[in-house]
Amino acid sequence: MKSLVMCLMVAVLALPQYAFAAIGCTLSNPAEDLKYLYPEMTTYKEDLNEFPRLKNGAELFSALRERLGSDLDPIYETFETPYTVYSVFKGESKIGVVHGVNVPGKGGVIQVFLSMDPQTAAIRRFFFQRLESPAARQLRSKEFLNQFEGLTLGDFYKHDYYITVDPGAKADKVAAITPPSFDPSGRPDYEASLRGIRKNLILIDFFVYGKKFEPYFERAKQAAEKAKARKE
Repeated sequence: MKSLVMCLMVAVLALPQYAFAAIGCTLSNPAEDLKYLYPEMTTYKEDLNEFPRLKNGAELFSALRERLGSDLDPIYETFETPYTVYSVFKGESKIGVVHGVNVPGKGGVIQVFLSMDPQTAAIRRFFFQRLESPAARQLRSKEFLNQFEGLTLGDFYKHDYYITVDPGAKADKVAAITPPSFDPSGRPDYEASLRGIRKNLILIDFFVYGKKFEPYFERAKQAAEKAKARKE
């Protein structure tokens, strides 16, 4: 009996960390990192968002999957995963919003952070806090990262609409993004990074902007449903 108890204790201690708690994504050094992103910052605030504690949290969690268009990862994208939103201030004025997410990549977890314009919800800056990939150097290049400046979640939903009704439309800003040149082994991490940006934007829209881009999602959804109906 004594040896059985010891075996159980060893087994429990051997379980990976994610078996005990959902894994969130936070800045390594918030005060220093945010000051780098916003040199004029005077203070910042952290807000913890968890679906189980949110009003209509289960509905929002289901909505995340639908808007992301793919299954959620059982380790990094659980119902219990915590999300920390950083609000940046200069005096009394809110000058920025920063949020990061984990997405599974080929070389391990990828941490995708966005800094946002608090008024327009447009991307001010996109950066990786963690990225282990055969294409890491290319994905971290300024030429690639800078292409996302000024984009909003609305642009991603519009992309969904355009690929259904008007492929190749000049107004499709997301389709205009040029991937960096990398070895084919780096493509899974490129695609994971794009998914991370989209997931990040969806969550910020839920947590900060009151789902302001929902009309674009509904428009794209209706277009996809009509296209599907025509094929049937």
